[in-house]
Amino acid sequence: MKNVLDRSQNRVVIIGAGPGGYEAALIGAQLGADVMLIERDRCGGSAVLTDVVPSKSLIATAEVMGQSNRGRDFGLRPEGPDSGTGAVAADLSAINTRILGLADAQATDVRDGLVRAGVKIIGGTARIAGRGRVAVAEHSGSEYELDADTILVSVGAHPRELPSAVPDGERILTWTQLYGLEEMPEHLVVVGSGVTGAEFASAYNELGCRVTLVSSRDRVLPGEDEDAAEVLENVFRSRGMNVLSRSRAESVVRDEETGGVVVTLADGRIVKASHCLMAVGSVPNTEDVGLEAAGVRVEDSGHIQVDGVSRTSVPGIYAAGDCTNVMPLASVAAMQGRIAMFHALGDAVFPLRLRNVASNVFTQPEIATVGFTQSDYRNDAYGIETVTQPLQTNARAKMLGIEEGFVKIFARRGSGSVLGGVVVGPRASDLILPITMAVENRLTVDQLASSFVVYPSLSGSVTEAARKLHHHQA
Repeated sequence: MKNVLDRSQNRVVIIGAGPGGYEAALIGAQLGADVMLIERDRCGGSAVLTDVVPSKSLIATAEVMGQSNRGRDFGLRPEGPDSGTGAVAADLSAINTRILGLADAQATDVRDGLVRAGVKIIGGTARIAGRGRVAVAEHSGSEYELDADTILVSVGAHPRELPSAVPDGERILTWTQLYGLEEMPEHLVVVGSGVTGAEFASAYNELGCRVTLVSSRDRVLPGEDEDAAEVLENVFRSRGMNVLSRSRAESVVRDEETGGVVVTLADGRIVKASHCLMAVGSVPNTEDVGLEAAGVRVEDSGHIQVDGVSRTSVPGIYAAGDCTNVMPLASVAAMQGRIAMFHALGDAVFPLRLRNVASNVFTQPEIATVGFTQSDYRNDAYGIETVTQPLQTNARAKMLGIEEGFVKIFARRGSGSVLGGVVVGPRASDLILPITMAVENRLTVDQLASSFVVYPSLSGSVTEAARKLHHHQA
């Protein structure tokens, strides 16, 4: 039996508890709204349960293993008669158990934080039933409608599947299914060389797995800085990864003889392996949410169109996260959710500025970017100047055995305003922060260069690069 709950002043109903949803819920509660959050799984969404937290935990494990196995380069050796070569072996079952435990703990922490903030969490599914109404079906079987002054849709996305390469959860896998593996793949083929594919290829390669990366483009990471992608591809090849460029996968099927997989490329070549990871993009979870009936404008891809303050085409309905037509990053989703609440509840708000968004590819080495890009520089070589500072010359990098990477800065010619930057190297996700702050606050290269840095430190390469863009003022 359906019933309609009484309307509360400033009621906010949020569909989906991923980063966009739970951050919006926290802000809504902070601003005094009555916040109802509906989630079909656990708080944190796929970002916590199957995507960001698990994948970056796997990558962190691979990083530790790589550092351990390179100990001899630093003069370290194992002790004892049974020490052997001292190489560390990966126990994938134990690794995945730890990863899923971390995801579970993070999901619990997110839920506890929401409860402490006064958010009402409902386990179930929801869809927009009309202007200011949301139909809820709880897991318990209860069905009812909630009236809402503001609706936020934050339903995320799921891995794209190809009819010629249907995942089976055993040998042909999406990135959400990797954590069920009990043993390390003998040979993993990764189809797709975007961020997801490159990250998993890098991690499994570091864990000691034989990896083949199938890229339909001329290089890995076609959407990233060209110099950075070239460094990464060279590192991949030097570490034994088989990178197949300009090689589109036509189909992936189970090999009846070996129990593994057969990957057939468009040019007729065949790659046999034990497992295959399909990393060919994602699809927004916008079906059956009631968007069309509510009049919300959706692109052909299924992504919801939103503006700089997360508004959809319908007043009172907002959207955030991977289900929208904005950058698919957890940090962006969280910012979209916060901005939506600030706008809907009448607080001060600054529209989302994608030019200032910092992003990171968690490969080894990492690639971090913010602001203007190499293509911007090519299109306006007169108005923009750039410099690249290799990390190999940095004293701290020498101590850490870092042999690849750089810091690149783009600045406005004349004024010296910092427009963007790229960092390639360990912890690039941390090193990009000073450049991000410079872009956000419109600092000049001279202001960035005049900041004191610890010596020796990798951050010294940021200020060194900025100094190289200094213009003498007469």
